[in-house]
Amino acid sequence: MEEKLIITPETKVYDLLNEFPQLEEVLIDISPFFKKLKNPVLRRTIAKVTNLRQAAAVGNVSLEAIINRLRKEIGQDKIENIKEEKKYKDAPKWFDENRIAESLDARPIINSGGHPLDTVIRAVKSMSNGNIYELITPFLPMPLIDKVEGLGYQSWSTQTEADIFKTYFIKS
Repeated sequence: MEEKLIITPETKVYDLLNEFPQLEEVLIDISPFFKKLKNPVLRRTIAKVTNLRQAAAVGNVSLEAIINRLRKEIGQDKIENIKEEKKYKDAPKWFDENRIAESLDARPIINSGGHPLDTVIRAVKSMSNGNIYELITPFLPMPLIDKVEGLGYQSWSTQTEADIFKTYFIKS
């Protein structure tokens, strides 16, 4: 007998929906933001690299609520005390608009099925210390943020319009 996928914060959205396609509507019910999963391009690209921890941040919902709602729908036991990501809403002390050295509007790249990760990594690595890189996306790009933070950068994100997120990176 084949083992069923166990839903955890690290479960990739793509794997979740392949194993349990009925959970797409549950995700959309949890946050209307997840309607983007109906876009086949985003489903094949972004959903493959986004885990539920990141999706909760993107959808602006509690990680514990999303995990336990999905688990309940398929008969898995509730998980208690899931550690939430801490993200600050106010601009950090290092942020200064005058220090933005480079900006990328990645919406056309993402909307055509591409991913700006390599472009962003090359750009931040080439920046001088103290300079800030600005990334503009149609949603909070948590997998990309996690990757860049893993390279030693700090980040701050803010939503400026319904489908415009600005994320800023600076060398730690």
